[in-house]
Amino acid sequence: MNVYSVFFRYSAIAMLAMGMLCMSQPANAASKTEINAKVRATITTFYEKVPAGKELAKKAAGMLVFPEVFKGGVVVGAEYGEGVLLVNHKTVAYYSTASGSIGFQLGAQVKSQVILFMTKDALKKFRDSKGWKAGVDGSVALATLGAGGEIDTNTARKPIIGFIFSNKGLMYNLTFEGSKITKLKK
Repeated sequence: MNVYSVFFRYSAIAMLAMGMLCMSQPANAASKTEINAKVRATITTFYEKVPAGKELAKKAAGMLVFPEVFKGGVVVGAEYGEGVLLVNHKTVAYYSTASGSIGFQLGAQVKSQVILFMTKDALKKFRDSKGWKAGVDGSVALATLGAGGEIDTNTARKPIIGFIFSNKGLMYNLTFEGSKITKLKK
């Protein structure tokens, strides 16, 4: 078996799996209870992995949490997750995030995303939108940590700050750009 046949075999399997994931996701959407439990666990993990994020979260006007964002693809990629918007530590609405991409890619991953709205104005613009697109309706500053575990001071001053992480910690070289965030009816 040559390398090309292996590549095409796994490409076909990955495309089938991704297609099934994307098509079944809305039909198998998580319940409020499931989402809320995953959000609590994600916030705990976030505070453990990103201690500086906890301080920022205390100052934020709102916190959007996507506990599981599934991403995968073969040449064409897709990403989907469901989460909640917290204001004053209370769930005020449920949201989904989705995006697509074209280019060389192969594989799948699950990540968590936290978006902090640091100003009331940024939070209001987000909540008033019919479908908010990162990079178009609002620029999300992706947080990175310095040597002492602190968030870059320029990032900390932005009106919208985003974190992408796994159970191993913050993930770098990723972006929120192009993600469409839509309010769910739950």
